[in-house]
Amino acid sequence: MSTNRTKRPALVADKRYSASKPAAKPRKRKARPKKVAPKGPLGWLKHIALFVLRLIWKLFWRSAVVVMLIVAIAVGYYTTTLPDASDLVDGRVRGSVTLLDREDKIFAWRGDQFGGMITANSVSEHLKHAVIATEDKRFYWHPGVDPRGIASAIKINIREGRKPWQGHGGSTLTQQTAKLLCLGVPFDPSSGMTEAEYEADCRRGTLSRKAQEAAYAMAMEVKYTKDEILTIYLNRAFLGAGARGFEAASQRYFGKSAAEVTPAESAMLAGLLVAPTRFAPTNNLDRSQNRAAVVISLMEDQGYLSASAANTARNNPAILSQAAQARAGGYFADWVMQSGPEFFTRDTTEDVIISTTLDQNMQRAAEEAMAYIFENKVKEGSEAQAAIIVMSADGAVRAMVGGRKSNVPGGWNRATQAMRQTGSAFKPFVYATAMELGYGPYDRVEDTPLVMDIPGSDPWKPENYDRQFRGVVTLTHALKDSLNIPAIRVSEAVGRENVAKVSSDFGIKSSLAEGPAIALGTSEATLIEMTGAYAGILNGGSSVTPYGLVQLRLKGDNEPLMDNAEGGIGERVISERAAADLIFMMNQVVENGTGRRAALDGRQVAGKTGTTTALRDAWFIGFSADYVAGVWMGYDDNTPLRGVTGGGLPAEIWHETMKRVHAGLPANPLPMSNPEPPRVVQTQQPSRRNNRNNNTERVLLDVLNEILGGGRN
Repeated sequence: MSTNRTKRPALVADKRYSASKPAAKPRKRKARPKKVAPKGPLGWLKHIALFVLRLIWKLFWRSAVVVMLIVAIAVGYYTTTLPDASDLVDGRVRGSVTLLDREDKIFAWRGDQFGGMITANSVSEHLKHAVIATEDKRFYWHPGVDPRGIASAIKINIREGRKPWQGHGGSTLTQQTAKLLCLGVPFDPSSGMTEAEYEADCRRGTLSRKAQEAAYAMAMEVKYTKDEILTIYLNRAFLGAGARGFEAASQRYFGKSAAEVTPAESAMLAGLLVAPTRFAPTNNLDRSQNRAAVVISLMEDQGYLSASAANTARNNPAILSQAAQARAGGYFADWVMQSGPEFFTRDTTEDVIISTTLDQNMQRAAEEAMAYIFENKVKEGSEAQAAIIVMSADGAVRAMVGGRKSNVPGGWNRATQAMRQTGSAFKPFVYATAMELGYGPYDRVEDTPLVMDIPGSDPWKPENYDRQFRGVVTLTHALKDSLNIPAIRVSEAVGRENVAKVSSDFGIKSSLAEGPAIALGTSEATLIEMTGAYAGILNGGSSVTPYGLVQLRLKGDNEPLMDNAEGGIGERVISERAAADLIFMMNQVVENGTGRRAALDGRQVAGKTGTTTALRDAWFIGFSADYVAGVWMGYDDNTPLRGVTGGGLPAEIWHETMKRVHAGLPANPLPMSNPEPPRVVQTQQPSRRNNRNNNTERVLLDVLNEILGGGRN
C-alpha cells in the first residue's frame, strides 16, 4: 500500500497592517527656534520694552489676585461685625434739648436733635429721589464702590490742579454711610479723644482710609439691602442746626415730618448734604434756596421730576416754618442751657425737654424795639451795642436780647455776661435803704458843694452831672433829677454798709465799691442782676432770682426731673411801705425827671436812668404794674458813647419795648404810695419808720453836718 505525502506550508501569523498602510515612523521632535540676537539699537529697545511689559503684566495680575483676596477677607470680616440695620440709625454721641416757651411751643433746639427713625420706604419719595440724584445716581446699580465715579472724580481733581485723591472722592452713598458709621467704631469718651477729634478721625481722607471705607461699603452691600443702607444714611446724616437725620431736619426747618415734604423742601434738605452749616436755611435762606434750585435741576435731568414739576418747585422755593423763621430767644436759650445742670443740658446723652418762661411775643417786641431805634435813631455804621431783658415781678424772664444781632446762638450775651458800671441806675438802692430806715419821699437833703477826705488820696469833690447846685431838695427831687451830691449825703447818712447790704439782698452779687462813690454806681453788675433787683422793688420789697427754666423732663416721660413752678421770689429786703414810697419816687423820674422819654401813654411806669463816667455805659431800668424791663447800651471795648445818656436812647428803647409788650393789656396802676407834700419843717435827725409822723417834712442838714464833719463849703 502506497501513501502520497504532500508537504504542508509553514505556519505564519497574519500581517498586522495591510500593504496600503506603511508602519508608522518614529516621531521626530520639533526643534525650538533659535534665539536671534536683536539687531541694532532699535531692536534692543523693542526687546527691552517687551520684557518690561511682560514683567508688568505678570506683576499686575498677581498683585490683582492678592488684592482681591485681601479685599475678600476684609469684606468677609466686616460683614461678620455688622449688626442689624435698625441698630445703626441713631448714631448720636450727645442727646438733644428741646426748649418750650411759656405756651409749650418749641422755640429752640440744642444738642444733636434726632426726630425719630424713618425708612427709605416711609420717607417722602421726593426726598428719596433728591438724595439719590444729588449724592449717588447709580446707587441701585453698583456693589458699594463705583469705578466710574472714582475715575470721574480723579479726572476732576487733576483738572482743578489737585492731587488725584484730593478734593472730589467719588464716594458712593454706601461709602458715605460707612464714613458716618466710622467703620463701626463708636465714640468712647474714656479713650482720651474728644468728640471733635473722633469725628475728624472718621472723616480722614487718606488713601488707606478710603480703602477701608470701600471694603466696609462692600460688606454693607453683602449684609444689607439697598433700602436698608439708604435708611441708615437718611437717619445719620448731619444737616445743620444740630439736626441729625432728615426727620429732625424736616421738623427743624419746616415743622413737618420727612414723609410730608414737597419737592422744593426735599431739594433744600438734600442740598444741605454738601455743606450743612453753610447752606442751613437758618443761616442764609437765599443761599439755601439757590442750592435747592441746583438739586431740582439734577432731579429733573435724572427723570425724577417732570419739567413742569421742576419749574413749579423752582418758582415756589421752600421757606422756613414759623418757629425756625422766628428763631426767637437765641440768647435766652443759651442762658437757660447754662443755668441748668450740665449733665442734662450741655453734655446730655439723653433727649431732654425743657419748659421755660419765654414769651415769644415779648421776645419779638424787644427785638423789634431795638431794631427800630438803631435803624432810626443811631448813626449808620455805629458799632454801639445794646441789651434788653423783660421779666415778671417774680423774676421769670420773658424776653432777652443779648446784642444787636439777636439771633446768634452761642454769641456774647451782654444781658447776662457783660459786667458794666451801673452809674445812677444804682441810686434807687441808696433811697431804698433810706426808706427802710424811716425816711420819706419828701424828706430833704442838701444839694450843695461837698468835699470829702478820702484816706490815702486827695480830697474828693463830687459834682452833679450838670455841675449845678440846687440847695435843699427833697429826696424825690434828688432821685428824679439824678443828683449825685444828695445821693452821696443820703448814703453816708444811712451807712454805706447798709446800702451795700440792701443792694446785695436785692440780687446784685457783684463786688461793690467800698468808698463813698458806691452811691454813684461805680460798681459793676450785669443787666440781668440789675433788672432782677428792680423786680424786687416792684413786687413789694422781696428779692428775686431771675430764672428761665420752669421744668425739665426726659423725652417720653411725664414726670419732671426738675421743677421750678414756685418762681424766684426770695426773702423780704425792705418793707412794703418802703417799696411803695420808692416806687412813687421812681414814678416821678419818668413823669417829671430824667426818664421822661420812657413814659407810656395812659399807663403808670417807674424807673431810673443811669450814665457812667465818660459816657461809657447808659442804662434805663423800669417797670409797669405788670413787667420789669432793663436796657443797657454801650460799646464792647468801652469806647465812650457820643451824646448818649440813660435818659436818651436807652429810655427810648425801653419805651418801644414796653409799648409793644403792653399792647392790648389793661392799664393797671403801680403799687405805689401817694404821699402829700409836707406841711411842717423839722430839723432833728429822722427817726425810724415806727416813730415817723406821716406827711412830715424833715431836713437832713444837722445830721449830715455832724456826720460829714464840715464837709460842706
